[in-house]
Amino acid sequence: MKNKLDTLEKNISVSFKNKELLENVFIHRSFLNEHKTFHLPSNEKLEFLGDSVLSLITSIFLYKNYPDLDEGKYTDIKAAIVRTESLAEVGKKINLGSFVYLSKGEELNSGKDNKNILADCFESLVAAIFIDQGFNTAYNFIVDNLFKDKLDYIVKNRLYLSPKSRLQELSQAQHKSLPLYVVEKETGPEHKKEFEVSVLFENKKIGHGLGLSKKEAEENAAKNALEKMEK
Repeated sequence: MKNKLDTLEKNISVSFKNKELLENVFIHRSFLNEHKTFHLPSNEKLEFLGDSVLSLITSIFLYKNYPDLDEGKYTDIKAAIVRTESLAEVGKKINLGSFVYLSKGEELNSGKDNKNILADCFESLVAAIFIDQGFNTAYNFIVDNLFKDKLDYIVKNRLYLSPKSRLQELSQAQHKSLPLYVVEKETGPEHKKEFEVSVLFENKKIGHGLGLSKKEAEENAAKNALEKMEK
């Protein structure tokens, strides 16, 4: 494992003083169920700390680099950039999955590619860098690996808005009118209904979506409409 972690350190340009701390980043709780005497705990405490460090660094970066936006926009942008999918994408890019200690069951179940596991490892790595190297190194690591190119693209294209908000902005800007959402179908028992919604613009169906609530179905219909427009 040591040689593999040396490779990771080179890839992220961070040389750890405490190598055990770096190894701890990758101890998934499932592994400890099968190796109860292992010398390290799970990465869950590191993940908890990393989540807070990531949130603070994102807030500072937005405050410094996007002074014209208000706090509501900061909240939306932060939610878009630190969501599980974004963190997992970076985790996959720097190959964190290849270092994770998993149970045999998790490993057979493609655990090394699991988005939640990759995102948790990324947050754990942020915490480990913060503890071992300090705030500035953690800040630079996040900027280089998570924010670079991506955050500016999200802000410029207003991708931090929900699909419904983006579709509404687009239709108002281009046609000075709003899309209409229509529930086409409700299926399933009362406690577990599924909704099918269409979104119409000037009486023309431009998207559809499913969801376990009307709101979720409407968001998925708007997302479908935006995807069609992009094509």
